Amino acid sequence: MASTTPIDSPPPTPAPPVNRRRGTSTGRAGDKVFLGLSRGSGILLLVIMASIAAFLTYRATLAISKDEGNFLTTFDWNPAGNPPVFGIAVLLFGTVVSSIIAMLIAVPIAVGIALFISHYAPRRLAAPLAYVVDLLAAVPSIIYGIWGALFLVPYMEGLNLWLDEFFGWTYIFEKTEVGVARSLFTVGVLLAIMILPIVTSVSREVFLQVPRMNEEAALALGATRWEVIRLSVLPFGRSGVISASMLGLGRALGETMAVATVLSPSFLISFHLLNPGGGTFAQNIAAKFDEANELGRDALIASGLVLFILTLLVNGAARLIIARRKEYSGANA
Repeated sequence: MASTTPIDSPPPTPAPPVNRRRGTSTGRAGDKVFLGLSRGSGILLLVIMASIAAFLTYRATLAISKDEGNFLTTFDWNPAGNPPVFGIAVLLFGTVVSSIIAMLIAVPIAVGIALFISHYAPRRLAAPLAYVVDLLAAVPSIIYGIWGALFLVPYMEGLNLWLDEFFGWTYIFEKTEVGVARSLFTVGVLLAIMILPIVTSVSREVFLQVPRMNEEAALALGATRWEVIRLSVLPFGRSGVISASMLGLGRALGETMAVATVLSPSFLISFHLLNPGGGTFAQNIAAKFDEANELGRDALIASGLVLFILTLLVNGAARLIIARRKEYSGANA
């Protein structure tokens, strides 16, 4: 019986893949709707920001036109006087100095806590500690203010005397006036406590996003844990830490009730940071808005415009710093 050899048939040609997401009218319609909503949201945000800026500029122009002093250099704040005289020199100095103190204290501690939670602490300890840090960010500012006035201010007096004794030669920590510790330095310490959870939470999440392969490669080459953090974790998370710091700085610049509760306001500029006195934009607005006349409200709005511009400049500077370090920001990934 003759054997037959099977004839090999060519394999069937695979059908071209169908893009189900973009190949249907429903997908195209969804993309258009999402594009319109996202674009509209961005335009709406710009319109809101422009409206706020226009309102502040208009009211500030009305106030500055009636000011008999120099709005940028005058130390006094008396818009109800005859003639009205007011300026932001003291407020600008107090806002910037207290925020710088807060950043100098909070950022290093926050980065250290974030590194401990993400790379050092055991999992059983890291999770509760991260929860506590996140919970601190939700505490209202008035609670921090009451705590600062009743607890922090009395205990800061001992620290002020210690700083005056050992660091009074720096002039900054020389205490020349007798009084309770309701000073810009105390405000800076309180603001540091308030922004610490924000900077810590964002920095922790950034450090947790470091590629595991980078760390394992460094360990395989014989690096210690600190060298892994210094060479892999910190460079990768640098832009994230900067962003977290700017978020904290934004809260420090605009904090109102806590500062108003702790600070003893005065319109004098003193580089002796331990002396009572000083003022900030937000604290001055909160303290004087109710009792101000129409010109006084316009003057306070003018100071708010300066704070608005200062915040925009800070965020713009942060964006420039991050843009110069794109190799660590994930933009080129």
